[in-house]
Amino acid sequence: MKTVYNDKHVQHAASHEFFRGRLVPAFEIPARADYVLHTLQASDLGPIMAPQDQGLQALARVHAPAYLDFLSGAWGEWQRLGGEGDAFPAVWPVRSLRADVLPQSFAARMGLFSMDSGTPLTAGAWPAAYWGAQCSLTGLDLVLAGERSAYVLSRPPGHHAGADFFGGYCFVNNAAVAAQAALDRGLKKVAILDVDYHHGNGTQAIFYERADVFFASIHGDPMTEYPFFLGHADETGAGAGLGFNANFPLPAGASNALWFERLDAALARLQAYAPELLIVSLGVDTYGGDPISHFHLDRPEFARLGQRLQRFGAPTLFLQEGGYATEAIGHNVLAVLRGFESGA
Repeated sequence: MKTVYNDKHVQHAASHEFFRGRLVPAFEIPARADYVLHTLQASDLGPIMAPQDQGLQALARVHAPAYLDFLSGAWGEWQRLGGEGDAFPAVWPVRSLRADVLPQSFAARMGLFSMDSGTPLTAGAWPAAYWGAQCSLTGLDLVLAGERSAYVLSRPPGHHAGADFFGGYCFVNNAAVAAQAALDRGLKKVAILDVDYHHGNGTQAIFYERADVFFASIHGDPMTEYPFFLGHADETGAGAGLGFNANFPLPAGASNALWFERLDAALARLQAYAPELLIVSLGVDTYGGDPISHFHLDRPEFARLGQRLQRFGAPTLFLQEGGYATEAIGHNVLAVLRGFESGA
């Protein structure tokens, strides 16, 4: 299996974040990708390659132009204002406040284009996110050219980013960019399976009223787990997309047996949809030792996940999402990819 690696990820290196109201050392750090890279380099999985730059057009197919314009220039603006350290949003246009007017204030636009205070805007956030999307597009090129699968090793992750907001460590939604690009290149039906501990709210929202992308997610129950406000089982799509969204929330501490029951249920829905491409938002924060998550998967379960995905039978693009047990992430990712390669 070929890996597309985003070496620009190191430019996005936050020192701290706000986690449920407290300022704590950042969980989403360069070492996450470094450990995966080193593990892959020591394996015989396959070649590791650089992405090709395909420009902004594919990103603009899923993200609002005003949002991309803000994101690409935000760090420079923050510096011109004399900002010190990473930038954090502090105010949001909730409910009765207006979100249809673009304010002049940088602080106001930070809030307009964000969903939480836990996602630091760093000097390298935009280049890291931009090149992550290019990695996703390059991985898609490999699969559409005939590769059975490809793996995209990048950070920051992407599945919490919506059409016009960042959050949950995510700035550009790589899964959505790849899915839309696949459709633009002639595919008719694409499936996205999100196995991250946290619901991919941004991906769901982007495709919620569409039938050409089926989104399925297994995740921690949003009644208690981030992102809290999306990911419930009764969210099944709307309009043309009704019936093409399937959420499988699980309580914190759910057993591995129950997790795999939900995986089988999600894959059955996707199998009936018969997609031409399967995109996997591969979060391995379902690991039992993850510091911000509450499932119990370990290497044998990750290998089993890979085997199950191989039996699904569709060309498959793996995109790296979460996983914050830094020293374990490489082994967990490799277990999934080796499981996929070996089959059942």
